[in-house]
Amino acid sequence: MNIALLLSGGTGTRLGADIPKQYLGVSGKPVISYSLERLSCHSKIDTIWIVAEAMWQKQIMKWLPEYDPRHKCRGFSLPGANRQLSILHGLEDMKAYAGESDYVLIHDAARPLLSEELITNCLEALHGHDGVLPVLPMKDTIYASRDGKMITSLLDRSCLFAGQAPEGFCFGKYYEANRRLGAEEILKINGSTEPAVMAGMDIVMIPGDENNFKITTTEDLERFRGWLQGKL
Repeated sequence: MNIALLLSGGTGTRLGADIPKQYLGVSGKPVISYSLERLSCHSKIDTIWIVAEAMWQKQIMKWLPEYDPRHKCRGFSLPGANRQLSILHGLEDMKAYAGESDYVLIHDAARPLLSEELITNCLEALHGHDGVLPVLPMKDTIYASRDGKMITSLLDRSCLFAGQAPEGFCFGKYYEANRRLGAEEILKINGSTEPAVMAGMDIVMIPGDENNFKITTTEDLERFRGWLQGKL
């Protein structure tokens, strides 16, 4: 079984809006609806689990008839203090029906331009591996600085990649990798794949999608609007 875990618990403070970015309306639809609908309509996704605050769970349920046309949403979890703790909350609740060998794809509701092709590529790449991470190569010269003022060293950009979502994992192994993290340790995790790497899981990289950007700033939101309007 292939399960999509859709993260929608962020507050979106950097955008400066009155409501979290994933619930803002763009072209007549909430941002979360774009990835939710894509996941629902993908033939290889069996179920969807959503992490969201209680007040927004009620609103999402009202949207489901329109944006979950295949009726795949199975339930909700409450978010944690950071993204990784939100993931763990979702995994713990999903254990009620998810099997050890099932696959889980973790995606951000604030990445609305998720393509059918990327979902398919992630699921196909999982076969024979413990996890998969879509990545983009670094285009700019990358420098390291210990104090944020002086350049310490030049990094080899051919060995550096920017991670995207959805990140896919073998459910059982990934759940255990997260469960073994201490309470303080999990709060230091920055990327979903980090616990898997720490646990020695076999993670393969695949090409990401330039359009699959995350809405974080006002500029990102305008870029998304422009893409929908065919201006970019």
